[in-house]
Amino acid sequence: MTGNKQGMPLRVDIVSDVVCPWCIIGYLQLQKALAEMPGEFELEIHWQPFELNPDMPAQGQELGEHIAQKYGSTPAQSRGARQRLIEIGESLEFQFDYFEGMRMVNTFKAHQLLHWAETQGQQTELKLALFRAFFIERQDVGNNEQLVAIASSIGLDGAEALRVLEDGRYATIVRDEQAKWLDRDVHAVPTFFIENSYMIPGAQDASVFVQALQRIRERELARTG
Repeated sequence: MTGNKQGMPLRVDIVSDVVCPWCIIGYLQLQKALAEMPGEFELEIHWQPFELNPDMPAQGQELGEHIAQKYGSTPAQSRGARQRLIEIGESLEFQFDYFEGMRMVNTFKAHQLLHWAETQGQQTELKLALFRAFFIERQDVGNNEQLVAIASSIGLDGAEALRVLEDGRYATIVRDEQAKWLDRDVHAVPTFFIENSYMIPGAQDASVFVQALQRIRERELARTG
């Protein structure tokens, strides 16, 4: 908002997982782009579910072992990739803490909690808290007790959060949402959909988001006259 000028409303759907480092990087790059375009847009963000590892067991898997098994990366390659993420994160003021024994976990319950948080108007707050919990605070975002604590930390009702996790009331909805995005050929995250039509894949640099948002704004202005 600049003076009395109303920013152009935009719905942005971000398909992502809470254990995906590029997803928080992509979000922060989007925010950086918006900071370069003050007052031009009023974003309505919706986080959509995607599981990087839908078959991950409840006990999770040691991160290095998981990366080697899934991508065939050597330990040296994994260390190099993590260092690159740390450096990019630092440039965006997000401090990745990769530690010995870090585990990849199942995130299906986290996505159910995020769906509930959206009904409470606090989905983005919870999503960012989950990113911080996993990548900075060394928490298990597949564990009910820790998920409840994370939800409570942003002001959500902890008792209700626990009931959501235990009764699985949103499990089918989340599965259906995951299937919908797979049907739209989303097989890697993050993927950004603006106004349900403009797709931006990956954690692009802020300049890419700026260019895309400018094009979208110009097209909308041309359409509405």
